[in-house]
Amino acid sequence: MRRAKVDDLEAIMRLERSTFVNDAWPEASMRRELENPHAYYLVAVDDDAEDPEQRLLGYAGLLAPPDGGQGDIQTIAVAEFARGVGLGRGLMHALITAARRRHVAEIFLEVRADNPIARSLYRSLGFVEIGVRRGYYQPDGVDAISMRLEVPAAVTRPAASGSGA
Repeated sequence: MRRAKVDDLEAIMRLERSTFVNDAWPEASMRRELENPHAYYLVAVDDDAEDPEQRLLGYAGLLAPPDGGQGDIQTIAVAEFARGVGLGRGLMHALITAARRRHVAEIFLEVRADNPIARSLYRSLGFVEIGVRRGYYQPDGVDAISMRLEVPAAVTRPAASGSGA
């Protein structure tokens, strides 16, 4: 796993389009995300894969302005051939760790209501469902479940001087 670069854009978009067939991000939007100084994107790669199209195993992104207190999981995708081995969980753990380093107190995300595997993963990481955004995913009109993770205060805020911490 490593930080994503603009050089990864072609592979990311290939996975984006195959994963989110009806509602993939436009390439220009993904490029802006990768270039955004407040975004933290990761890719999981297999540099030894014989097929170049199978080198990218997954990617995920967090938007967290410095000391903004809140972060958003922008996207996460794992290649179909790499699912079921904990890669999505690993990407999420890495984003949560990045959020903690940025002193984020809450992380939000939206997940398709018709994606029980992702919802289960997020719940297992401590995210709680806080609402529904009707018809959020277009063009198919699928609802989004909004979820929030409260990051422990002891982890997100530096210890006060002289506190012995």
